[in-house]
Amino acid sequence: MTMTRQDTDAARTLQALEDSRSSVRLRAALAVGTAPDPCFVDKLIERCAIEPEFFVRDMLTWALTRHPVSLALPGLLREVRSERAQARSQALHTLSKIGDRQVWPAITRALLSDADDEVARSAWRAAVVLVPEGEESSLATVLATQLGRGEQETQLSLSQALVGLGEVIVPALRAATTADDPGVRAHALATQRLLRDPDAGFESAIEEAKRIVVLTGAPQDGQ
Repeated sequence: MTMTRQDTDAARTLQALEDSRSSVRLRAALAVGTAPDPCFVDKLIERCAIEPEFFVRDMLTWALTRHPVSLALPGLLREVRSERAQARSQALHTLSKIGDRQVWPAITRALLSDADDEVARSAWRAAVVLVPEGEESSLATVLATQLGRGEQETQLSLSQALVGLGEVIVPALRAATTADDPGVRAHALATQRLLRDPDAGFESAIEEAKRIVVLTGAPQDGQ
């Protein structure tokens, strides 16, 4: 069977997405997004799971958003259940960029508490974008179970996600300020500060919160 020029160009682009040079892969992803074609969708999703360079992954996500949602969603929803952490993380990131709330059931509690910090952070961001109206309080309660987790970068991501939900997070944060774990209390206090003052720096907010926790001591029973 004779290949058309279009087929040949598509084959070259698909091959370029696997090139050893990141600059070539980046240009290929840009080309795919500039001229979307259903034949690229599966390869874009496949590359998201293994692409080592952040900027290329971001371009792959952009290219996916340029294709019809109905073509991209099935593969992305499979990826959020992948055993490969990067596949889950990048699929969640892409779903957040597509912004179609019909995928909300795929943002499970297991993903929101994923053992891999990058996956969890992607899940938090996606959840805030995709949560249906009326379910924000329930999401805030689940997200609050992750307070105190990880290093400062991870904690900042969680605080930003919570603040993105708005005032509905107040009860969950208030409850967390009485937790036994001082790290949880400090993170909750820092997030309260960011809710009141979005321009406050997280580093200063968390350091202030830690000082408050030390000065006030452990919460008393019945408080």
